[in-house]
Amino acid sequence: MSRPQLRISSRQFRANIESVRDRIAPSALMLVVKDDAYGHGLSWVVEVAESVGVEWFGSYDVRSALDVRRVAGGAVRVFAWATSTDTEIDDALVQGVDLGVGTAEYLGRIIARAAALGVIARVHLKIDTGLHRNGVLREDWDDVVADARAAEVAGLLEIVGVWSHIAEASDAEDDEAQAVFLDAVRVVDDAGSAPAWQHLTASAASWWRPELRGTLSRIGAFCYGVRSADGPELDGIRPIATLVASVKAIVEGEALVDIGSFDGLPSTLAGSPVGTPGGARELRRIDHTSSVVQGWPGMAAGDEVHLFGAGAHGEVSATTLAERIDTVGEEILTRLSVRVRRVVVD
Repeated sequence: MSRPQLRISSRQFRANIESVRDRIAPSALMLVVKDDAYGHGLSWVVEVAESVGVEWFGSYDVRSALDVRRVAGGAVRVFAWATSTDTEIDDALVQGVDLGVGTAEYLGRIIARAAALGVIARVHLKIDTGLHRNGVLREDWDDVVADARAAEVAGLLEIVGVWSHIAEASDAEDDEAQAVFLDAVRVVDDAGSAPAWQHLTASAASWWRPELRGTLSRIGAFCYGVRSADGPELDGIRPIATLVASVKAIVEGEALVDIGSFDGLPSTLAGSPVGTPGGARELRRIDHTSSVVQGWPGMAAGDEVHLFGAGAHGEVSATTLAERIDTVGEEILTRLSVRVRRVVVD
């Protein structure tokens, strides 16, 4: 191995999906694949997930949604929740992408584009439950629902979902958010019928707060084995990605490893434990194109060092490393994924 590799286990990915689905049942899984599937590679993620029966994908933006559609075809549902341009709306509607709608203005543009194209738009209306990350305010909700129902009667729209984000700051705040959410669902129901898909929770709340789950749960990080920052380990969930680099020289009893900050490894991670053939050792220094690791008995050029992974060689997870520098595991993964070679194994 001449350059660092981000080795990704499709076997562990499948196992994580099964663990998540078992945990959240009967709520359905929407696998979130934003940011190139959290740096793991969107195409293979979609292929593997579809092979084990995942039927919903959350893409964040329309561009990624179209990538999912190209890989998976028309059999799966794809949800894009970022407010989009009219051109992106057209592309989404033609390809049957569900759109998340958090403003009256965006709803109006979707209705107009559906009329121009002669298609029916599938939308999930978003209520602001207090996080203020997009979403219709409660005082405007009745009017937005009325406009959506009128477009539905006109054959331009189908309200297929109601959704929101929650802060996950405290149980009390999340309970209050759920009350706002359920009231919003009631308004939609009173105006016609309750949509089949109701989704309020992402990874952490879906895992730990079953009473908050709707009929659909949006989960990304946990399926890739990335736990919440400062959160506990998860039963049945392990990291699917391992960052591996090779020893290129032995210098004064320490191993010079072929990875550095130019490869996307934050230099502030110096002092962290890494995995070696001799077990956990300290990552002593991170230079531009190489790093120095504490030595071990019998070390030799060509030995592999595991910078992060599932722990089989003494390494810690990407999330644990990220906690040392006050960031999150997926940020480290996405940063590295564009600079090192990804290899899908087993």
